[in-house]
Amino acid sequence: MKRRPVRAERLNALYLIAAISMILMTMVIALQPLFLRSMIGLDRGNAGFVNANIQVVTEIADLFLIGYLGYLSDRFGRIPIIVAGFIMAGTMALLAPFSAQIGVVLGLSGLAVFYISRTVMSLGMVAVWPQIATLAGDFSTTKNRPRLMANAGFMMAFGITLSYAALMQIPQHVGLTVSMLFLALLAFVGAWFVQSFLSDVAPKLEGPAAPLDDVFALLKKERKLRLAFISAFFSRNDMVVIGLFLMVWCVYFAEILSIDHARAAAWGGLLIGYIGAVSLLSIPVWGVAIERMGRVRALALAMGLSGIGLLGFGAIVNPLNWLVMLPSTLVAMGQAGCLIAPQTLALDLAPERIRGSVLGAFNTAGCLGVVLFLFVGGILFDEVGPPAPFVMTGVANTLIAGYALIISRQERGEFLADEPVDDITMA
Repeated sequence: MKRRPVRAERLNALYLIAAISMILMTMVIALQPLFLRSMIGLDRGNAGFVNANIQVVTEIADLFLIGYLGYLSDRFGRIPIIVAGFIMAGTMALLAPFSAQIGVVLGLSGLAVFYISRTVMSLGMVAVWPQIATLAGDFSTTKNRPRLMANAGFMMAFGITLSYAALMQIPQHVGLTVSMLFLALLAFVGAWFVQSFLSDVAPKLEGPAAPLDDVFALLKKERKLRLAFISAFFSRNDMVVIGLFLMVWCVYFAEILSIDHARAAAWGGLLIGYIGAVSLLSIPVWGVAIERMGRVRALALAMGLSGIGLLGFGAIVNPLNWLVMLPSTLVAMGQAGCLIAPQTLALDLAPERIRGSVLGAFNTAGCLGVVLFLFVGGILFDEVGPPAPFVMTGVANTLIAGYALIISRQERGEFLADEPVDDITMA
């Protein structure tokens, strides 16, 4: 059955919410090293491990919830889940700046309270961003999906760029507390905006049980869906690794050069903002490339560029030097493609009735990758050196690029193009 086109104002609302969600997620990660150093007093000796460990804890918590939320979105709709997630994240952002004071009342350390608030905040956001991607699938068809996903990805990259290039300048002017309170306000505004301007269009799934058998059967049948899941596992952690370890590297390298921590964090913000800006400019190109090259070949190119750029960080000694821009540019170009190509491929192959469940499993694979790479990366950062997490991730991405090329060649031998079949055919 042919669905009526989604109105432009609804698509614009989706794009704005995508930007807001990325601002929240990015700012929380970016502010964390500075918060732990300035307000908790975390030393350099275990900074990499603690910062990575907090992110690992949040990702493990997300891991237990993200797939189930995808199923719940199939049953009850995407909108209620997004609204609840924004409210949860906003409430925790209100409490996080007062972790030390709350810890005194509860008999806990400030670090322990921050762990808890960060974890609950992450659980709130995991109810938001996966459903935005699922809504993008609901609002699109196989034909126009690359463009719509590119538009949503553009706004996500815009949110990341705005966070690092502009909003990360806030702490050195008004302090960390005001910065966190701003995030709380933004989350509550996001909840109101979703409730007021977005609505569900996909049919509700009947039955109380999660369709795990259907998802696994689809994975077994579709090798390109398996490639999308593997790509999520290896590439979703890339910007988390960049945002966290590059910022930690800058903050603590500042001590060697006797530079103020806030100033180093501002430089780190500008650097990661540059990565976001290059991604921002690259995303429209990737939307066209995915349509013309096909999902699989575009995915291979994106993973390859990202992998080469990450490997390039291994040659960097001083992250506060302009030379770091060279590998950052390649990473940014590759990540723009990694942001939309695997999701587009997964959405193409997900039947409408279980789209949320398939995307939930897809994002679960991404969470598993983040947990693994952050945990190992934190240890490598402290024991081997700051560039080590980037090199590890770059090797993985390069291998997946090669695997995608193998599948692409196989596809070219079997079909005229590597485009997935339509959802209606799949159902």
